[in-house]
Amino acid sequence: MAVKFWLSALSVTMLAGFHMSAAQAATGKKTLVNDDDRLMALREAAFHDDSQSADQYAAQLGNYDIPSYVDYYRLRARMAKASNTEFREFIQKYEGSAIADRARNDWLLMLGRRGEWELFDQQYPQFVVADDNQLRCYAVLSRAAKAQKVAQDAKALLNSPKDYGEGCYSMLNYMYQNQQLDAGFVYFQLRMAAENGALPLALRLGKLLDIPEKKISEAFEKPAALMKKGPEQSKASRELFLAALGRIAKSDPEEAAQALSRYSARLNEHERANGWAQIALQSAYKLEPDAIGYWTRADGADLTIEASQWRVRSALRETDWKLVRQGILAMPASLRNDPAWIYWLGRAYKAEGRNDEAAKLFSSIADQHHFYGQLATEESGRKIGVPPAGRAISAEELAQMEKNPGLQRALRFYGMNLRTEGTREWNWELRRMNERQHLAAAELARQNQMLDRMVNTSDRTRGETDFGQRFPTPFSDSMYRMTSSLGLDMAWVYGLIRQESRFVMTAKSHVGASGLMQIMPATARYVAKKIGLSDFLPHQVNDIDTNIQLGTNYLNMVLTDLGGSQALASAAYNAGPGRPRAWRAKLSKPVEGAIFAETIPFQETRGYVKNVLSNATYYAAILEKKPQSLKARLGVVVPKGMSASDADLPDDRKL
Repeated sequence: MAVKFWLSALSVTMLAGFHMSAAQAATGKKTLVNDDDRLMALREAAFHDDSQSADQYAAQLGNYDIPSYVDYYRLRARMAKASNTEFREFIQKYEGSAIADRARNDWLLMLGRRGEWELFDQQYPQFVVADDNQLRCYAVLSRAAKAQKVAQDAKALLNSPKDYGEGCYSMLNYMYQNQQLDAGFVYFQLRMAAENGALPLALRLGKLLDIPEKKISEAFEKPAALMKKGPEQSKASRELFLAALGRIAKSDPEEAAQALSRYSARLNEHERANGWAQIALQSAYKLEPDAIGYWTRADGADLTIEASQWRVRSALRETDWKLVRQGILAMPASLRNDPAWIYWLGRAYKAEGRNDEAAKLFSSIADQHHFYGQLATEESGRKIGVPPAGRAISAEELAQMEKNPGLQRALRFYGMNLRTEGTREWNWELRRMNERQHLAAAELARQNQMLDRMVNTSDRTRGETDFGQRFPTPFSDSMYRMTSSLGLDMAWVYGLIRQESRFVMTAKSHVGASGLMQIMPATARYVAKKIGLSDFLPHQVNDIDTNIQLGTNYLNMVLTDLGGSQALASAAYNAGPGRPRAWRAKLSKPVEGAIFAETIPFQETRGYVKNVLSNATYYAAILEKKPQSLKARLGVVVPKGMSASDADLPDDRKL
């Protein structure tokens, strides 16, 4: 299993940073050979809130050529005690820089926690990146504290408990206490906390609702006991029953359904619908055919963003286009306008013979270079090609990028393996550039062997595109040699690498997957043994040729095991081969590959499969120099024991 998350910047620093002798390593002391080493030591002290060490390291960096980061880490080390004056002086000194915006982010969080709304309101409009959900909540709380009516703004932010933090809970608490949010909404949050297994949040919500912690904990941790006695008359008891129902449904939806049926008379109509929604979601995650029936009984329920989407996915799994249409049209507008649901609504209209409405929806996203844009292009009667290359980047345009101080700082940080700092500086500069400059910055990244920055930067353009930057083909000799010997589709392998590592040769996930193809240590040993690499050593997994050899052989193994389906094999590469086998086992009939991909229960794997096959389609267009079909690549996923040729699908789905 190759789950892809970057190491934290701190861990990367600790792995890459200091020059240490054996004796020094034993005592924990570091040899600081140069000022870059000292900066990384300062950074480590800052993230451990060690202000004494931070001051010592900072004092040794008086002439460091990136002084803003020396000052920032020194401030960061004592942030909890830092005064407003210190923050203001730092930001004024480095105003307009990426690190000043980062410091403003830190300061705003502190101002929000302290309730210093006048100063918060002065500083928040100046926060440029504005990507912190807690700060969005504090901004709404500031308005609520001024007696402004902001209930709808608050509700729009309270849909993902893992992102709440102190800011969003404080907003919820204040607005409930001041009657801008009612108890019904807080109970909805309690059910959502149960859906996400967020017990700490549920306990805090329980305090708002005067529910003892013991009862909340029992609903989460001992739901079976609550199921036996059923709900009592109080609102709190009924809502705890619904929360417990969702917890039971995680392991056994049928048992939860029986319990809800048994006690339905004790609940009102709306509560029963909410109960069925809890069961339907867990049944949908398990790809159970009963999910459709549960969703029907959940009509009128308060659905979370997650539930709204899975109601449609359950209908897709059963190819019930009427329910697909109804479910998408019932979504909040912000969700309904996502390209995924624009595409699937178009498909529903097409299935119902509403071709003009379908064509309008497909046309609205067909020029977008992603999975759904590609599918919409094909629904519009065209295959997927590569846009013509624009004018080449000139020497003058490249020289402008080479002179850009922010991009040079970014490259310096990347060279020190400080990816967080490097990406912050790089993206800060991109926000001020036009598309032509984006392409020039991407070329600068290419020339500095930063292919991930090249891809991500080039991906930002819409009017003028360079697919050579977006879809590079490095190490082509090794790739051709290995894929040819295995009979493996090289475009697919490139598509997978682009998603796995963005061509970062030293990429390493938090679970230990390594290199271009992000191979787990156990997988590397297994494949090496299977293909006869008797002298394989673990460190060789980061050698380019060895990584490609191991990765392509493993990919070929899972492809063969899963009947030649690139959709299933891509899922297996990400989540392990057992899971896609289990997902396929839930099929009662063949489904088109796009529906299979859309209904993968794991969010990461679902996005992974879409991106890999979308990438592969563009790579095939580049390598073969002719238009391609994503639908054909996705194919048809059939129950085990059935061949794709046996699939009883409409003619336009037999690809």
